[in-house]
Amino acid sequence: MRSTVQLAAWVVACSVGVMGMSGTTIASAQAPPAPPPSRPSHPPPVPTTPPSQAIDCTWLAVDTTAKTATFQLIAGLTGLNGALNFNGFRDGGLTFTVPFNWNVVMHFTNRDGDLPHSAEVIPEVKPLPAGAVDPAFDRAMTLRLGQGFEAGAEDDIRFVANKVGSFIIFCAVPGHGLAGMWIRFKVSRTDKRPTLAATPAGAG
Repeated sequence: MRSTVQLAAWVVACSVGVMGMSGTTIASAQAPPAPPPSRPSHPPPVPTTPPSQAIDCTWLAVDTTAKTATFQLIAGLTGLNGALNFNGFRDGGLTFTVPFNWNVVMHFTNRDGDLPHSAEVIPEVKPLPAGAVDPAFDRAMTLRLGQGFEAGAEDDIRFVANKVGSFIIFCAVPGHGLAGMWIRFKVSRTDKRPTLAATPAGAG
């Protein structure tokens, strides 16, 4: 009788062990559930501003013998600001610097397929004018200042940078400059060579 009870107990114990290995045993025989993967307490910030437009070195040609700086001034180069930009920059984000008394040539081209544009160099003033004003240098402007040039049209601006200071290259089609279509122009007594550079944050 004792042997029969011992055999029955062994069968029950063995059955529990088999059930535990098969995954169908009672809850006490199951492994505790794995904890959920940890999450960072603060998700990484999402960038809210697009990367800055790159400056193309071919936009500026320098002739040190003739003291001439030739700048490819491109209206509506990118879709930034609804294409109201020069060379992909808006609101003074690009600065074109030339030495005092150098000759300046700006080859103006309109790449905006929707809107006409023009350009002139004006004094740095606040608030910006709503449209065309007298240029800061003699002949420092395109033709058709108020009407602007349609897509693909070109014009040349030629003048002598005979005033030291800070100025603005401005689209004079009514409302365009006010909407951010302007970059900076600087004439320096100390700089020896023309440059193009992104304007430092907070300048002006």
